[in-house]
Amino acid sequence: MEPFECKIMAVDDHMGILKMIDAILRENGYTKIISAGDAKEAMGLFLREQPDMVILDIMLPGEDGFSLFGKIRGKSDVPILFLSAKDEDADRIFGLGLGADDYMTKPFLPEELALRVGAILRRTYHAPEMQKEREKTFFLGEREILPERAAVRYMGREISLTAKELMLLIKLNENRGRIVTFDALCAAVWGDSYYGYENTLMVHIRHLREKIEADPSHPRWILTARGLGYRLAKE
Repeated sequence: MEPFECKIMAVDDHMGILKMIDAILRENGYTKIISAGDAKEAMGLFLREQPDMVILDIMLPGEDGFSLFGKIRGKSDVPILFLSAKDEDADRIFGLGLGADDYMTKPFLPEELALRVGAILRRTYHAPEMQKEREKTFFLGEREILPERAAVRYMGREISLTAKELMLLIKLNENRGRIVTFDALCAAVWGDSYYGYENTLMVHIRHLREKIEADPSHPRWILTARGLGYRLAKE
């Protein structure tokens, strides 16, 4: 799927913001755009329209964007970009730690929104190297990693991986036995706008260890190189 063919849903309680997002996206070649003004309307639209990406405001009336994010994640791993009027590190880290693909504060430049949306869609739907790696399975001891299914298989049971967990694991496996720096891992997941994502990376690594390690507190496979990054152990 080409990025411009993707269907994008914008969720914000301010009609003016929704109209602005719609105009920005259409000016940049996106034509499949749907909008919602609150969490209830957004969830109904999401289930019915199945968008390829969501632009989600945090401060919604009633149910907030973080809560809606959780409901969407329960149904799909579609990429989500958070919008917020609050430029606070705690909210940014929390949102990204939940698994969001990016976080922007209002007001924002039209060009920046278009660039970030494009980068997210290309990473998610149009990365040839990612598609090639998705076809290759590999093993961590008795655990079989199934990139094409985004899953870990162990003792006949499959555990799902999120898109970011899979991308991290693939990047580590490409350099198996060697240290992959924090910057390289962040760039593999968040692209060129990865600055400041190191704390969020640690959250994803912790979740990943919980899925592939027998004892996540004493990892055998994803090893920490203090001050540098992480290394995927060889057999």
